[in-house]
Amino acid sequence: MVSSRKYQILWLYGQYFVHFSRNRDMKKELIIIFFLLVSLILTGQQPSQELGPMPDIVFETSGLIFYNGKLVTHNDSGGTPQLFEIDTVSLQITRTITLTNVENVDWEDIAQDDLYIYIGDFGNNVGTRQDLAIYRVAKADYDSSDSVTAEVINFEYEDQADFTNVGNSDWDAEALFVLNDQLIVLTKQWQTEGTIAYSLPKVPGNYMATKLDSYNTNGLVTGATYNPTTESLHIIGYNRFLQPFIFRVEGASGNAIFEGTVSRSNFEIGQAQAESIAYADSNTYFFSTEVFTSANPPINLDSLLFSFKPEETVEEEEEAEEEDNEPENPEDEESELILFRPFGSIYLNYRLNTESKVLDTSIFDTSGRLISNFSYGDIEDNRIDISNLEGAVYYLTFYTSKGLISKPFSGR
Repeated sequence: MVSSRKYQILWLYGQYFVHFSRNRDMKKELIIIFFLLVSLILTGQQPSQELGPMPDIVFETSGLIFYNGKLVTHNDSGGTPQLFEIDTVSLQITRTITLTNVENVDWEDIAQDDLYIYIGDFGNNVGTRQDLAIYRVAKADYDSSDSVTAEVINFEYEDQADFTNVGNSDWDAEALFVLNDQLIVLTKQWQTEGTIAYSLPKVPGNYMATKLDSYNTNGLVTGATYNPTTESLHIIGYNRFLQPFIFRVEGASGNAIFEGTVSRSNFEIGQAQAESIAYADSNTYFFSTEVFTSANPPINLDSLLFSFKPEETVEEEEEAEEEDNEPENPEDEESELILFRPFGSIYLNYRLNTESKVLDTSIFDTSGRLISNFSYGDIEDNRIDISNLEGAVYYLTFYTSKGLISKPFSGR
């Protein structure tokens, strides 16, 4: 659970950044670095362990399951119609399985149940595809041969009527998981940065995918895995600044995926294009990242494999909440900013203890909305007229040459 105080800090630092970006020629690299750092305020941190680089042949790893003691993955659009088994210790490919009767148009995720492996060929960046499919491979065939024939589950979204190329589309999808007798597809919404859950039967045929519900992820969903042992769903993805995140969903049902408890954490791995996730047992998970390159700003990220244990997230969140609940003394003489208001006065008095140059001053409400802005030099006698403020909580904020100083106060 993210505290309101952390959201307030994020808004204040965002306003601080906007203020100075108006006066300086900020480079795109600095923008990305700033928001990458500030985004860490929003969520708890999920510890993980880097296991090493993925094999070169799967540098575009897009789906992941753990089966027969090995990880099974595949590449995405334009790759071969093949699955690759990877040893979790050596990270070497130990076996390659070819689907002989289908192509890899845009394979995006893989899932399994007791009898079958399911491969989602539903990548749809621009929203024009009308040949979405999930390929079903019998585990008995997979175990006995390196060449297998897939059965096909063809589908459309029940609520998509427009197939016009709109660039990055909300009809893309990169996540698939099995929930009891259903296949669940989670969309990757480029425009609204959320996800919609759709349900399909696990039986080959032609279907309209049924919409279940949606969730505002504030990022791009790229993979999912449902652990039947713990009855928990984990959803992986990244935000626009390549900060990987993970959602844990408790209480997902065949009628609504997000009706239960939903919690979010960030991975402490820096920038990465997180693409796939798989459970190995009740408390061991793997996830992989895809190669990512950019010329401006210059970014080169490798394809890597990680492991993590979700129970560590709960422990860290409890510790964070304990820290958040520690009492603060607003009258501490060592504080950079001390606020006080005489009873019945329309003025907020302050004492600012800093040697930094003060550049500007603002008042924000708790949602981060700018209420007023004024030059520090215009303030007389270290007091501010707050007679126009309603009875609510606000933040008095000073922009200094070394950073931002802010403290809450109550309106009239």
